[in-house]
Amino acid sequence: MLVAGFLFATMAVFVKLGSEQFGVAELAFYRSVVTLLVAAGIMVAVRGTWRTRYIGGHLIRGIAGGISLVGYFYAIAKLPLATAQTLNYTSPLFLVIATVVVMGERFSLWLIVAVVLGFVGVSLLLQPTFSSGNEGPAMVGLFSGVVAAWAYLSVRTLGRVGEPDWRVVFWFGMTATVGCGAFQAITSAFHPLRWDNAWILAGMGVTATGAQLAMTRAYRLGNTLVVGALSYSTLVFGAIATYLVWGENLAPQEWAGMAVIIASGLLAMRVERKEQVEEAGFEG
Repeated sequence: MLVAGFLFATMAVFVKLGSEQFGVAELAFYRSVVTLLVAAGIMVAVRGTWRTRYIGGHLIRGIAGGISLVGYFYAIAKLPLATAQTLNYTSPLFLVIATVVVMGERFSLWLIVAVVLGFVGVSLLLQPTFSSGNEGPAMVGLFSGVVAAWAYLSVRTLGRVGEPDWRVVFWFGMTATVGCGAFQAITSAFHPLRWDNAWILAGMGVTATGAQLAMTRAYRLGNTLVVGALSYSTLVFGAIATYLVWGENLAPQEWAGMAVIIASGLLAMRVERKEQVEEAGFEG
């Protein structure tokens, strides 16, 4: 998940660069296209097949992921970036509820504390603000977080039945490409591709695909709440990228938020390791 966090933050840099030339739905479409092509290439390389017995689960994951992606980009377009990111990163909190209610998993109190602590760190880092008239976009941003939690839950479910990472990403790319492409075609015309902007789309797509593969593997193999807590690392990498690329200095409160996010990840990993040791000792 730390690898996914780094790649998602790098993707955000390309999205910010590309937003000057493309619409948000258009960016979501191109991101999905590259994801589909890369996943298809992996499928060919490993001599796999797109056929699956769990098409329903893949469609749920793809539709939920696509809706969350468009909602997130819409919130970025209408709200301050910090506010949009904070609303989207409520997903681990909703994931706690969904995992317990839907999948029947039980977690220790300290893991739940780690997730909540991570969200507190996000709020400190991003310092979200709301202004009058932005209630609608804010609800869309919050909804993107809710739907993202459902998408992650679907990833966890598909992993449990043995679906490989590349197939999960392939079907996500396929579903999101069709959905985002249709949305863009209905709402606005596509902008022309040129050599001076194609590299932005390629970079965005490749980093997003790598992040999807890493995230899918993390949710398939790891503890759901540990992965959810570590997902906040994206904001830390994003803050560092903002400083390195655009030279924006971080305020003391933002450094404090990064420290809290890192602490939440360390707490989650420590609790998980302790539980594994206790479980191994009990079985022994």
